[in-house]
Amino acid sequence: MSEGDLPPYVRLLGATLERGEDGAPRLAMPFADAVLGRPGFLHGGAIAGLLEAAAIAALRHALAAEGSARIKPITITVDYQRGGRERPTLAAGTVTRLGTRIANVEAVAWQDDRDRPIATARVNFLIERGA
Repeated sequence: MSEGDLPPYVRLLGATLERGEDGAPRLAMPFADAVLGRPGFLHGGAIAGLLEAAAIAALRHALAAEGSARIKPITITVDYQRGGRERPTLAAGTVTRLGTRIANVEAVAWQDDRDRPIATARVNFLIERGA
């Protein structure tokens, strides 16, 4: 997966694609005026968009060996746990179930410590293989 495979909204957020220590995709979003919500905090929509993109990156990474597949988010549930502050934010997804037509992915966004997330998400995808 390359940065060109990410949704255009991710580029609007200023996020870039990185690789975690395990080689899995991870997104990094710098703090900027474009993602500012209330003074000093990230906007919730920017956090949710970053989580969705992290889930997409994780699923595309899991499907890469199979060739082409079209994915479509069915449901997205975001749980905000603390306010994102004026610092870079990281996000990564984990595929928890990869079925024939449905995939479930969990994503987490954090700033200083992955064990203290600012938000988490659960995303269900419809998969159309060979598309």
